[in-house]
Amino acid sequence: MDSSNHTIVFKGLVIDIEQMEVRIGERGRHTFQIIRHPGGAGVLPVHDDGTVSLIRQLRPAIDRVILEIPAGRLSPGEPPVECAGRELLEETGMTAAELIPLGTVFSSPGVFDEIIHLFAAIGITQGQAQPEADEEIEVLRLTLAEALQMAADGRISDGKTLAALSRWDLLRRSGKADHA
Repeated sequence: MDSSNHTIVFKGLVIDIEQMEVRIGERGRHTFQIIRHPGGAGVLPVHDDGTVSLIRQLRPAIDRVILEIPAGRLSPGEPPVECAGRELLEETGMTAAELIPLGTVFSSPGVFDEIIHLFAAIGITQGQAQPEADEEIEVLRLTLAEALQMAADGRISDGKTLAALSRWDLLRRSGKADHA
């Protein structure tokens, strides 16, 4: 892939849109519009008894209240693990003794460069949530089996949450979660 001729066609509060001409092999040059995003972090709170906490909040982009892991946008220069800890505290009031990396996911790589860094939070202590002004959040605590069933039957449809739940379950089943 050879790309050149980049132009920012929109500069927003959260995202920018860049238009570029890309040469794809022998197929010629094609115009792409890419949504540029600073990236984010999401965290699955895992309690000592094995239950997990998810949050329910309104997502105006899809005009629905959904169930998902606490997550948020990276601040400039902020390490993903710090973002995960900050979002966990803000959205749930929880702090973690340890944040275990669960890898990354791309939201929609056909048009969006956002990368989300996933973590599992263990050694949780409950405190007071500090939601932002535009957040109205309900915390829901479930067994991992209940959350996985909700993922399987479509009641959980958020991509980062699906990835975090399945990766935590795989880590737990492999016995590696016990040694993290």
